[in-house]
Amino acid sequence: MFVYAGLVLGVMVAVYIVAKLFKLSTELSMFAAALGGALAGGFGLPPRHIAEGAMTYLDINLIFITATLFMNILKESGGVAFSVRGILKRFHRSRTLLVILLTVLLLLPGALTGAGSVTVLITGGMVAVVLQTMGVSRARTAAIVFIIAGLSAAAPPVSLWAMMTAAGVNMPYVGFFWPLLLPCVFLSLITIFLLGWKGGEIDLEKALAELPRPPEGMGWGKVFIPLLVFGALIFMGRQWPHDTPILGLPLMFSCAAATSFFLSPVKLDFLKISRETIKQLLPLIGTLTCVGVLVQIMTLTGVRGLLAVTVVTLPVALVFATLFLVLPISEAVLMWGAAPVLGVPLILLFNNIGLDPIVALAGMSVIWPLGDALPPTAIIGRLTVDVVGYRENYARFLKACIVPALIIMAVGTLMVVYSARLSFLTGL
Repeated sequence: MFVYAGLVLGVMVAVYIVAKLFKLSTELSMFAAALGGALAGGFGLPPRHIAEGAMTYLDINLIFITATLFMNILKESGGVAFSVRGILKRFHRSRTLLVILLTVLLLLPGALTGAGSVTVLITGGMVAVVLQTMGVSRARTAAIVFIIAGLSAAAPPVSLWAMMTAAGVNMPYVGFFWPLLLPCVFLSLITIFLLGWKGGEIDLEKALAELPRPPEGMGWGKVFIPLLVFGALIFMGRQWPHDTPILGLPLMFSCAAATSFFLSPVKLDFLKISRETIKQLLPLIGTLTCVGVLVQIMTLTGVRGLLAVTVVTLPVALVFATLFLVLPISEAVLMWGAAPVLGVPLILLFNNIGLDPIVALAGMSVIWPLGDALPPTAIIGRLTVDVVGYRENYARFLKACIVPALIIMAVGTLMVVYSARLSFLTGL
């Protein structure tokens, strides 16, 4: 049985490598690996398992689509530009407060959508303009935007790595709010103060000239009311769980998007924004769909069980010592597929030795996004340098990320190691 599963795994890895050598996308490479594994396992091309696997993360895809639609409507209505300009005008004399508020602006889109790319596209460019007028170099600006965009994707309420791993071990996505929020906010502030504190006085006129102008009629109320609608729906469900209908995050985000749409001071083309949202999220949706197929075939052929048994039987000290390398590298190769493929057996191991699986998974979730800057994929990293306008050597950008990345790795690993002592965070 072990030899059979090992041979199938070898075929899947070989097919994936060959597909990448032929310059296929990561999504198609994972799909090809799944088909190769099914053929090697003697199952042919099983349509039922392919269909079931493709639907595995349908609920998560719906969350991403509706949340990103909400953020895109807020951006197109001028709410994001109004917020950045308003914060800049009010706090440009206080570098500390300005830096903290810029961190919040970078955290919010990714936290709501679960995708760091959304943070980069929605607020990354505008925050980069402000940072550069504060005297921060382009390399450090790109590093700040990338690191915080990754942490925003790991932050609650939508954390892709935590959700996919929890689904793989049949663990409810409950109790993750504080274990994810506290390290993500703490590490984001460390990153922006570490890389963005040095510089000269901000050139207010230059910054305002480079930032987009919001339309007439946009105000703080039209920015906050949609967010309050979303927050109120979540609060009602948690405060009165037995008296409130189960709406689900997709419907909650849809309500917030509708509120933002109707409050917009300018007429918006809803169909155009919807098309752009799907186009923007197509790589993410494709990845989740192909990951679902890959995991389904790995389960069918026993490869998933082989990985689980192998990880569970590894020396615990070795697992702890290599987390900071294994997680980012797996993300660089499989992108979000690293969570169900590698995260599931790791959480089974941690739970088996008495660690808190929720806090441990939160610690892993803050490390995973670092891999989005590494080859061969480097999707978020390359998107960041394009949006920021960084045109120099990509290695210099990676060098600027090293110090905050090491801090994030250390914090994430310590959260895993001491997760049992930090279990009180799940009940806050």
